Amino acid sequence: MPIKKCILLVCLFAGLTSAQPLTLPLDQRPGWLHQEGIVMAGSWEPLIFRVRRDGTENYVPTSEQRAAYAREHSPETIAELKELGVNFVMMHCYKGFGLEAERESMADAVRFAKLCHDAGLHVGVYCYSGAFGWELLFKEIPGAKNWVVLNQNREPIAYSAAATYRYYWNRNHPDAEAFHRNIVRFAVEEIKADLLHFDNYAVGPGRDTNSVQRFRHYLHERFTTDQLGNMGIEQVDTVEPPMTVEPRNFLRFAWLEFSCKSLADSYHEMSRYARTLREDILIECNPGGVGEQIGPPIDHGRLLQGGEAFWDEGPAPGYRDGRLYSRVRTYKVARWLNNMAFTYTTTPLEMAESMAFNRGCLGCICWFEYGKPVARPGSAAPVSKDLAPFIRFFHARRDLFQNATVIADVAVLRNFPSQVFADPKNAQLTARLEQSLIENRIPFQIIYDHQLDDLKRYRCLALAGCVALSDQQITQIKQYAESGGRLCIIGPVATHNEWMVPRDRSPFQDFRSPGVVHITDRGNFIAAIHNACDDKLSLSVEAPAGLCAELTEQTNCLLLHFVNYRSDGPVENIVVGLRLPPGRNVENVALVSPLRENDTVLTFKEEASLVSFTVPAVSVYEIAVIALG
Repeated sequence: MPIKKCILLVCLFAGLTSAQPLTLPLDQRPGWLHQEGIVMAGSWEPLIFRVRRDGTENYVPTSEQRAAYAREHSPETIAELKELGVNFVMMHCYKGFGLEAERESMADAVRFAKLCHDAGLHVGVYCYSGAFGWELLFKEIPGAKNWVVLNQNREPIAYSAAATYRYYWNRNHPDAEAFHRNIVRFAVEEIKADLLHFDNYAVGPGRDTNSVQRFRHYLHERFTTDQLGNMGIEQVDTVEPPMTVEPRNFLRFAWLEFSCKSLADSYHEMSRYARTLREDILIECNPGGVGEQIGPPIDHGRLLQGGEAFWDEGPAPGYRDGRLYSRVRTYKVARWLNNMAFTYTTTPLEMAESMAFNRGCLGCICWFEYGKPVARPGSAAPVSKDLAPFIRFFHARRDLFQNATVIADVAVLRNFPSQVFADPKNAQLTARLEQSLIENRIPFQIIYDHQLDDLKRYRCLALAGCVALSDQQITQIKQYAESGGRLCIIGPVATHNEWMVPRDRSPFQDFRSPGVVHITDRGNFIAAIHNACDDKLSLSVEAPAGLCAELTEQTNCLLLHFVNYRSDGPVENIVVGLRLPPGRNVENVALVSPLRENDTVLTFKEEASLVSFTVPAVSVYEIAVIALG
């Protein structure tokens, strides 16, 4: 490849280096959030949407629907939710059909929010969707036709095959942004919401006029004429977004980076605006959960720096056919970016997983559309009575969750260009490592590119599938290793720069600083991690597959959360080894569970800064509380 083609400005990649995050520091959030946490009930669809969703094209509700809707917004429903243990209601504000069409339901939202607040419940509101109801909106605002995101064939992107009456809109269109700021103002000032919910953060820019112009401006601002020429661009004003997967080239890479940046920019801009109205308003979006790799336009590491929470509406966790399915990635990324993850928690396992790995949120325990609490949207199943002890435990034992910091020995880097630009096998390698660490109960954390400047908190940095590192990142990683940090390099690393331009050789090929372990992508990942860390990890757990663990610490104790994902009975006789903080000793070890009224005292052995004990059994959820002296 010609040298000129390699000299693409690093400043284009500056978009991956985040500015100061907008996420509120923990001590600047509303006091109730720390004291109570969140136990959520949801019903955020306005009546006009329900009518259209359920097949009535004239948008006119029946008398039965109106009566049920009124019952939903009654003090009786609020009392029923409180009886379940709910302290937070996610309700409707605006869905996307126009201010005139939704005027009545927006007024209902103001009244219902006041009832909730008067009853001691906190309120989140559905401020806007990523898709609007064009059948009514276009009549109210004809110019909204220009807000629609177009696909590669310049056709509107519908919400789904069953909901073609909803089109995705361009979140970066200035007129659309201005319109939705009015919705945010209404939610903050009239509804007096505690949290704003921005849904469907999953569709980025397209081939609509605004997206094309913004992309061309992006290229023009970031590259010189010569550099654009080396990318095959003679006239920026004629460039079209490369929305097809092939060819994989610099222009395609720029588009993927631009798409992630656009989605994050829109969320951050709305967050900034909301904070001009109230400094401690909580902000949340729904990009979906953290999957096995970064999938543009969604880049959680970048996006989540704009708020305090996000949704994961993915499949239920469990241990099925010898394989672990979990939301651990979602919870780990959320917690490390000072976010909460909002999930449906309608089984004891889902609640246990959330308490173990999440930050201050038990989850959405029920759906109460038309005033009848059920397990989740679209379900007729009642709220399970098996949840009651877990909900009570979350409220009663706040001492086990407040001011608790996750202990992570290992950082696993999700490097954006390696995940997005490179061969998919590299992202798959990163995912395999993450899954191995989850299944083997190794204290670890997923980190993103902008978090490389905080490596000192980890004992080991694991690079798996990280083939596309910048020179600056290579320097950061080598400095970390040379100052005593450990490296576990799995497979090829830094064979290309951040734009997938190949290097003559990897700068880590002969890097043999103490504590650096190289293995192939088919090697034993867990053995390599132990080797890199000199077998001095904070935690060891001897137990069968399907049991996961999270280790946290408070000022005077360690808390080891166990979650049993298996459905075939308790996991028994779990042998635990814990490394103690310097200068601390163990006073006692107690086992705490939502399913027992009293804590169980465990015998333990302490020797050479290590404590060991055996947990008799974990049916679903146990916390070993190690009090320190």
